[in-house]
Amino acid sequence: QVQLVESGGGLVQAGGSLRLSCAASRTIFWFNAMGWYRQAPGNQRELIAAISSGGVTNYADSVKGRFTISKGNAKNSVDLQMNSLKPEDTAVYYCAADRGSTVWPHIRGDYWGQGTQVTVSS
Repeated sequence: QVQLVESGGGLVQAGGSLRLSCAASRTIFWFNAMGWYRQAPGNQRELIAAISSGGVTNYADSVKGRFTISKGNAKNSVDLQMNSLKPEDTAVYYCAADRGSTVWPHIRGDYWGQGTQVTVSS
């Protein structure tokens, strides 16, 4: 059974930073691509960052230049560094991974984490 577990969420003031981590029960190289989604109350879940098995990255316009997705130091984790946070970044953040082929950069989400809350105060 494949599991994804997010960590690193919390409360931060606007302009601050947080680093999220997604730990997988498999090496990340087992996945074709991984990504981070977020969902704010009343909004649809949106893909904000993706990374392919080859290390190619893609970002939503809303986070480009502020967020960075990367492979973690451990071979089974993917991180999301979030800088210059804004109140509108407040959401539950989910890690997702594709085992099968990915229509890049749209992470389909064969596997999902349980989510971690990020709250940015003004």
